[in-house]
Amino acid sequence: MAPERLGRWLDGVATRHGAFTEVRAEDDGLSLTCADTTAVTLRAPFGWTPQAPLIGSFTAAAQRDHRAAVLLIRRGRWAVGVFDGAQLVVSKVDARQVQGRTAAGGWSQQRFARRRSNQTDAVVDHAVETAVRVLTPHLDGLTALFPGGDRGLVDDVLGDPRLRPLAALRRESFLDVGEPTKAVLLATPGQFRAVDVHIVEPGDRP
Repeated sequence: MAPERLGRWLDGVATRHGAFTEVRAEDDGLSLTCADTTAVTLRAPFGWTPQAPLIGSFTAAAQRDHRAAVLLIRRGRWAVGVFDGAQLVVSKVDARQVQGRTAAGGWSQQRFARRRSNQTDAVVDHAVETAVRVLTPHLDGLTALFPGGDRGLVDDVLGDPRLRPLAALRRESFLDVGEPTKAVLLATPGQFRAVDVHIVEPGDRP
């Protein structure tokens, strides 16, 4: 859920299910119980420091802007960007051809596989250079790195020694994206800024 919608959404939950009878901080989340026993668990995308009142401090923390980097890569295409909240500060999107699979066999297949492997290695190398050039100058103040696309290629890119400080900020949650275009990059704040919501109503329980 977009953090800007959280306050109104919680008001709606209390209207439908009764006032919150229990409010409890849990790790990076908040646990709420309504009068009709509906249970709501919220997770802040960048964590929070519980303060009274808990709901107010959680909502404020969820809505606070953070500087975050995004690295998206799939076979033949990659995109990187730095965001302040939902605002894109700097970005680069690029592509390099990688041949598709072939049904040929024997020696031709082996030669093709080597060529395709070399092309994939070149994509990783170019994506590393892009990340070094675009992302590392903004390391100061970065709160997190959100990866997306192909996990193996992301691992290969972040394995470069020059990107170790960036890799240390990597979040485990993986962005669900298609081809890393500029439009896809611009849409990623909708995922990495979202508050994770889990709600269990009385009728949902066995």
